Amino acid sequence: MTKGPGGKRPWFHVLVLSAGFIVGGFMTHFARRFLPVGAVKEFLTTGVTPGFGALNIDLIILNFTVGPVAFDVSLLSLVGVLIAYLIARSLF
Repeated sequence: MTKGPGGKRPWFHVLVLSAGFIVGGFMTHFARRFLPVGAVKEFLTTGVTPGFGALNIDLIILNFTVGPVAFDVSLLSLVGVLIAYLIARSLF
C-alpha cells in the first residue's frame, strides 16, 4: 500500500480523524448537557451542520436508500481532532 504525506499510510490519517471527531462529539455533547447557559456554552457548542438528503440507489435487482447524512462540526469537535492528532503523533 502506498504511503501518504509524512510517511504514514492514508488509513492511519482516516483513523485519527475519525477518532478525533468521535472524541470531539462526546465533548460537545457533554458541554451541551452540563455547561450552564451562557456565552461560553454558546461559543463552544455552536456547530455547522452540512449534510445531504436521501440518496436512492437502484441496481435493478437491489434497491436501497442511503441517508440523510449530516455532520455536526463545532469548536469542541475540532479540539477533539487536535487531541487525537497530538496523541497519534506522540505515539508514532
